[in-house]
Amino acid sequence: MALIAVGVGLEVRRHKDRFLLFVFTSLLMLSASYVLALYRFFWNPFPVEMALVLGYLMVLVFLRTALGARRLELKRIFNDRLHPRAMRALDHKETFAQFSGTLKQGSILVCTLNNHRELIEVLRPEAYVAMTNLYLQVASNFLVDVGAYLEECSGESLRVLFGIPISLSGSANHAVKAIRAALDLTKRLDELNAECDARWQQRLDFRIGIDSGEMMAGLYGGSALRQYSVAGPVVEFAHYLCAACMNYGCRILVGPNTYEMAEKTAEFRSVDLLERQSSRRRVELYEVLGLKNNLSLERERSRDLFWQGVLFFRSEEWDKAVEAFTAARIFGIPDKALDLYLERIERARRGDEQLMPEQSLLTKMI
Repeated sequence: MALIAVGVGLEVRRHKDRFLLFVFTSLLMLSASYVLALYRFFWNPFPVEMALVLGYLMVLVFLRTALGARRLELKRIFNDRLHPRAMRALDHKETFAQFSGTLKQGSILVCTLNNHRELIEVLRPEAYVAMTNLYLQVASNFLVDVGAYLEECSGESLRVLFGIPISLSGSANHAVKAIRAALDLTKRLDELNAECDARWQQRLDFRIGIDSGEMMAGLYGGSALRQYSVAGPVVEFAHYLCAACMNYGCRILVGPNTYEMAEKTAEFRSVDLLERQSSRRRVELYEVLGLKNNLSLERERSRDLFWQGVLFFRSEEWDKAVEAFTAARIFGIPDKALDLYLERIERARRGDEQLMPEQSLLTKMI
């Protein structure tokens, strides 16, 4: 009982709860001794009580050491946001020292619901909260289990990090893990939508944006409430990619850095090339179609024809571009990105060079 109390006491974050745990265990042992004495089975509770007192003192002493304080702080910061296996990997002095602020390479995955307004209008408040929480629970538990750090989980968005705070090396880089997780997450949320449809006659319209690169990672906030988080252009661009999914009709949209790191793992198609006139910086946006060599023959044909149409569009060969895009369409499956290119061709033929809404949105970020 003393060993169990010590083990649980090390996991408890609040001193008051830890003290109450040992007091309760002590009273439980005394009560057990009294009850057994009624049945003429006598045993001396003094050794147990001494073991509990010594165990409590040992816990207090350990938590005052650098190692104990570090473990307590890690639990406070990452509790339920990081898999226990990853928590153990963080328990090093060198890693802990980086929490004050450091530039780290990683991938950020942002998942948002784009039909919040519609759900609020048709659902009762308790039903809306229940449906949103069900989505957040399923998505966050899955992402933490696959090794992500749950950086934000709110009614507005779900945001996780791969490669931060724990760096990844080898072939399974953070971009690969992020894309694999995103593809698996879409399958799980599609299954969840069947349940939502049955319970509330509504479905979740979710979109995912992923970007990779260098981010400023550290503990942000005041002394009363601090959280390990990231900041920088990569974070902002991932949010814009997530929002842009609606404009392009995509479920998963990634930036060029993520594409370069994961092009051997997944199938992509380029949906746009943005250029900021003031800096001449060019940024290619990619839609994730699936894992490598996992597309149907019809989907592969459509992807290749779509890419041909993009090339013709960029070389301003309008007739050839229209022919390729028309051939790329899969009957019965909406393709908003393809429709956007056909609309752009019509605008170009009319001599209208004004940026379309989705281009204007993202051009501000590149």
